[in-house]
Amino acid sequence: MPEIRPIKDLRNTTEISELCHKAKEPIFITKNGYGDLVIMSMETYERKLAKVDLYKKLAEAENQIENGEMLLDANSVFKDLREKYVKE
Repeated sequence: MPEIRPIKDLRNTTEISELCHKAKEPIFITKNGYGDLVIMSMETYERKLAKVDLYKKLAEAENQIENGEMLLDANSVFKDLREKYVKE
């Protein structure tokens, strides 16, 4: 369930900060009863950005498959990586 707080609660920055870190989700701030701001911890923000980046890359990969673009064979990719980075 999303956390919704009035804008006046922003006066207590310590409480809001603790709430952001505890909830690990965005907190919605209202002004005059309407949505105005969304705040979140840096950890939550970075996690959301990483998720958006992952979805973007997956969409690009799906488009490449649909368009018949050249795909790489996983076995050859991993073989090349092992040769490059694994030194026995």
